[in-house]
Amino acid sequence: MSIENVREYLRKYGKDGDILEFQESSATVKEAAADLNTEEARIAKSMSFMTAGGAIIIVLAGDTKIDNRKFKDIFHEKARMIALEDVENATGHPVGGVCPFAVKEGVKVYLDNSLKRFGTVFPAAGSPNSAIELTPAELEKLSNAAAWIDVSKM
Repeated sequence: MSIENVREYLRKYGKDGDILEFQESSATVKEAAADLNTEEARIAKSMSFMTAGGAIIIVLAGDTKIDNRKFKDIFHEKARMIALEDVENATGHPVGGVCPFAVKEGVKVYLDNSLKRFGTVFPAAGSPNSAIELTPAELEKLSNAAAWIDVSKM
């Protein structure tokens, strides 16, 4: 189970007890914001893409979208989201629970600069009804992010 993998992964950082689980779905930005009683922008949504180098996850603020031109400038190819039916196999997490922790080997995680405007953000924690509150610096450390990038637009 993906959330258990995330819990085990976060244990080495002493953060496993910080995972929040909800009775209702938090799979979408809107649902997560409602569950957490916070603004949608603070939801750190994880989007999965397939590149020539393999699967990647980009974490960005909930009020932003991928800017295709910026994506191509950084990755030198067109943005291709992973098909819904292939997400779990590619990333290790189910749709709605994709997060930057305990990802499959070889999956690179990138953090978008849109997250830096907040003191804390809420990425998912491996299931469609979980999240964890982290500072951007904690998110960078715990996700073993490859880099901070600018690929978003409002």
